[in-house]
Amino acid sequence: MFIPLHDAVELKYIRAQYVTISIIALNVLIWLFTNFSAPEVAEHASLGLGFIPAVIFNYATLDPSLVIVPDDLTFVTYAFLHMDFWHLASNMLFLWVFGDNVEDALGHVKFLIFYLACAAAGAALHGFVASSSEGPLIGASGAISGVVAAYFLLHPRVRVWVLVLFRIPLPLPAFIPLALWIVQQFAMLALDLDGMVSWGAHVGGIIAGAILVLFMRRKGVPLFDRDIVTPKAVERKPGAPQIAAATE
Repeated sequence: MFIPLHDAVELKYIRAQYVTISIIALNVLIWLFTNFSAPEVAEHASLGLGFIPAVIFNYATLDPSLVIVPDDLTFVTYAFLHMDFWHLASNMLFLWVFGDNVEDALGHVKFLIFYLACAAAGAALHGFVASSSEGPLIGASGAISGVVAAYFLLHPRVRVWVLVLFRIPLPLPAFIPLALWIVQQFAMLALDLDGMVSWGAHVGGIIAGAILVLFMRRKGVPLFDRDIVTPKAVERKPGAPQIAAATE
């Protein structure tokens, strides 16, 4: 539906988004390692680190030779694996645009806990919806859905540059594209249970993110920030003449 490109919300409490950058770097490094090693490495990683509902709910067992971490840890390890470059790039772009301000509102340590908790919530709802699935769930979408939900509650009036329909760049108030995106996730969960995308993981992350930000944000950090922040590319300097739209 849309691709986020840029926002203009300055950091107020932290110097830099160290956790956000570290998560992105770790995801990229893991993807490079798994995708540029032997083909069996990626398969082993997805089975050993991915979240497999049938294994969690004892409908199936994983070959012991494929086990990398205890089953319970796959609730979060799955969120650091990606299928291909575009899967990785889209998730990391969302995290880059929205993660810094959520990290700023929560603090470094709380943001890391928040991120992992949203990932776990995404896996949990995915498992509830498809408890007998033997396919591994991989990708950071559940965790990032939580970040999006938190940003939506923190900065709904900020104008964000988004690429609408993958081709039209527009500066829109954040609540417009994010509300539409959130509604889409719930709708697709109801309409596309058997699809390749885990809408359950997205919805689980959204619910967790919306709840957790209420309790984990710093004291004094408001919800529904009333400040309208506009990207510099569309700001007009005081006193600058209005330019009429060209007509043919």
